[in-house]
Amino acid sequence: MERMTRIYAFDQDHGRPLSEMRKIIGSKAANIAAMANDLGLPVPPGFAISTATCMEYLAKGWPAGLDEEIREHMAHLEAVLGRCFGDPADPLLVSVRSGAPVSMPGMMDTLLNLGLNESTAKGLAALSGDVSFVAACRQRLATSYPDIVGIPVPEDPWEQLRGAVEAVFRSWNGDRARSYRAREGIPDDLGTGVIVQAMVFGNWSDDSATGVLFTRNPATGENVLYGDVMFRAQGEDVVAGTHQTEPIAVLGTKMPAIGAELRGYADALEHYYADVCDIEFTIERGRLWMLQTRVGKRSPQAALRIAVEMAEDESFPLSRADAVKRVAHLLADPPKTTSERGAESVAVTTGLPASPGLGSGEVALTPEAAIAVAEAGRPVILVRAETSPDDIHGMARAAGILTATGGLASHAAVVARGWGIPAVVGASAVQVGEGTVTICGHTLAVGDMLTVDGSTGEVFLGAVGGEVTIVPEAAQLLSWARELGIEIAGAPKSEAPGPAGAAAAGGLTAQMALRALLIKGFTTPEGLSPAFETTPEEAGAVLEQLAADGLAGISGGMFKLTPDGTTAARGLIDADREHWGPANAEAALDAFVPFDHRMKAVVTAWQMREVDGQQAINDHSDATYDASVLADVAALHHDVAAWLSPLGAALPRLNEYLARLDRAAAFVRDGDHRYIASPRVDSYHSIWFEFHEDLILLAGRTRADEVAAGRA
Repeated sequence: MERMTRIYAFDQDHGRPLSEMRKIIGSKAANIAAMANDLGLPVPPGFAISTATCMEYLAKGWPAGLDEEIREHMAHLEAVLGRCFGDPADPLLVSVRSGAPVSMPGMMDTLLNLGLNESTAKGLAALSGDVSFVAACRQRLATSYPDIVGIPVPEDPWEQLRGAVEAVFRSWNGDRARSYRAREGIPDDLGTGVIVQAMVFGNWSDDSATGVLFTRNPATGENVLYGDVMFRAQGEDVVAGTHQTEPIAVLGTKMPAIGAELRGYADALEHYYADVCDIEFTIERGRLWMLQTRVGKRSPQAALRIAVEMAEDESFPLSRADAVKRVAHLLADPPKTTSERGAESVAVTTGLPASPGLGSGEVALTPEAAIAVAEAGRPVILVRAETSPDDIHGMARAAGILTATGGLASHAAVVARGWGIPAVVGASAVQVGEGTVTICGHTLAVGDMLTVDGSTGEVFLGAVGGEVTIVPEAAQLLSWARELGIEIAGAPKSEAPGPAGAAAAGGLTAQMALRALLIKGFTTPEGLSPAFETTPEEAGAVLEQLAADGLAGISGGMFKLTPDGTTAARGLIDADREHWGPANAEAALDAFVPFDHRMKAVVTAWQMREVDGQQAINDHSDATYDASVLADVAALHHDVAAWLSPLGAALPRLNEYLARLDRAAAFVRDGDHRYIASPRVDSYHSIWFEFHEDLILLAGRTRADEVAAGRA
């Protein structure tokens, strides 16, 4: 009976494509094998224990015969390198790393310098002539081994190795790994591969180093090596943030031959993966070793530039169609660029940079005034103490938004980011009065010019130069998409669900529209129709009838309740409250508050993330971060749906909210992330705001009351 293959050497062709090898031994190991076997790059000899072996161990314990297989492959390493594991005279040392089929950063740390003990340390010191170098290596092992394996470092090198392998196997079921898989939706039955690889030492001598690099600048896309290097350093020192690194360009000066060799390998990897690569390397005594590679993350602007330049390079294996498809998710709302402001532009105050971009226009203090200025063809900055859903119609027409209060999770911040409107929030020096705005002693009247920079949080008096345009690479890619007939994913879609956009059973009634107008404040036929699965034409007909009956008025294309309409709508809410029971309505609002806190946190996390300890706009270049937020969105919806479903039995119209939330959550699951918070669609956040307002009304309270109580 043929023995099952549990271990795969990096320098052997296993006759399987890269995608299959990633499942068998994990992505990290498969990429190492590709560098060694497919490209012939200098990779330290090593092997990977399969993911299936991990699952076998977790189910039944240490597999019979695995010790022998490990020793066989270690013997191969010894033969290739001319050193022996545990040999006091010329010891072979190895590293052990984990590597699942899908990336699971932070699941387990790397173990370096396995094989060091009292006798082998003496041998390595004799070979290197540097006792301090060996002491540093041994100290690293003595510190990391108990943290990861849970016991002191055994003196027997083979015990060290087996303990490290078992620790990696066990880490698959560790709390961190389980939590990460739950958030990311990663199956529990994949297992992790275990990489065992000969050590090379970046801290051996003055002509030794360790480094990480991107094959192109991940921030700008410039075609130049971008990264860091540390001389006389080992392993993860260069990425730990605790040591001073040098830019990768210094290799061209200190080690020009190594620098040229590295550039050549970077080119080879880019062509192999047809993409930007992230590389880890070590230089030991003047010899370059490639340790690891993967497709690198990059900023949206860099992604566009890289796609264009690769597609325009005839020698590069990326067609224009492939380039467009690769960055299509960025082209629906392309990154913007702003020309530099003049030196004379001095900010009068600073708030929180809530939504990037530069916006200049006339000061308007009400949404109606903002609409009037916009319809006259002039740009307008809407200035408010804080915005609310009642301000939506004015916000939609603004070139920029400025608020005196509120944070990065405030209504103004969320809506502005969703619409791509420059916004500065929480500018405490801004005082909004009757017809004037005072900022640090400067009084502006309605109609005076003001500029906000949503990228920096700065506020300027007057109009400040700096035209905002989409980056040129986006324009180029959009042109290619049109030429090739490629539809851009995430572009506006029809909001009318169901066959031929048919209206919901029973259609939209005047009572439904009255309640919606009371809750929304303002709306258009296009804004109302998605909520009731009807067409804009039918919604428009109902709204026009309300206007004809004197229950609604029209301003700037927006419908709003008249005083009579407000009285009628509140009568409907009062009837709902009596039918449901005031105590039940109040209990529902109380139960909603914790969900609301979670909702605000999720939306803020999607739009903002922490970079170097500071909150910054989420450019969605970190797929792992975005995936964790999307998992939180799904978890929130699961919990909300379970809570909301029984309420619909007592007050059936609440089922409309659940249906809308389900629909928005489905869009998000399918990859249309506009449905998280964009005000341009019937997004989860938009529905949530309306649901919250409805519950407040049903409970007989006001939003001002809830805000004052710290509940909204």
